[in-house]
Amino acid sequence: MAERILMIDDDNRLAGMVQDYLGGAGFRVTVAGTGREGEALLKRETFDAVILDLMLPDADGLDLCRKLRATSDVPILMLTARGEPMDRVVGLELGADDYLAKPFEPRELQARLRAILRRKGGSGGGTKSEILRFGRLEIDKGARVVRVDGEERTITSYQFAILLVLAERAGRVLSRDALMDLLKGEKLEAFDRSVDVHISRIRAAIEDDPKKPRRILTLRGTGYVFAKDQDR
Repeated sequence: MAERILMIDDDNRLAGMVQDYLGGAGFRVTVAGTGREGEALLKRETFDAVILDLMLPDADGLDLCRKLRATSDVPILMLTARGEPMDRVVGLELGADDYLAKPFEPRELQARLRAILRRKGGSGGGTKSEILRFGRLEIDKGARVVRVDGEERTITSYQFAILLVLAERAGRVLSRDALMDLLKGEKLEAFDRSVDVHISRIRAAIEDDPKKPRRILTLRGTGYVFAKDQDR
């Protein structure tokens, strides 16, 4: 079944181009020209991913991203003409899975979209559930769910991928470069703050005190390490 994509963007020409290109690649793309229309569609229908413009005629894309993330874990790809690093950081802090600045190559959009869908869906149907346990923390690889004390915690699909890479190498220090090498298909760069932003969001979800983390530790100037021994 074709994956359903909702594109919220008021640029009719761009939306038409994306709709044609992704449609030819096997996606079903629905376009909403305003934030209000996009919200209404999301309430009525189910989508596999959302392509969200930062600048909409009736809404702030960042506010819409925040509202959507509060109620759903649907993958979000921010698409915007504003390419400043801080806009990217804010979008990721609010829960977007990836960020692509205009103008862009349709092939890159497709590649990034497939990457976030792949992270959300795991390695495919029939995957046997496997749970990694570290004290009160559970990482369900099959369901791609994180729990603390049995309570599910909300993180994005990309943040789950980062957490899993770290947890599967517990006790091993990973630099930003090593993290990106292990996160195949990603475009994040070592000098970009986005890795740190994602780690911060993961800590907010799984640490008792994110300011004094015990699960994901930072080794200044070196990288990150996932603690083997956590709470009992």
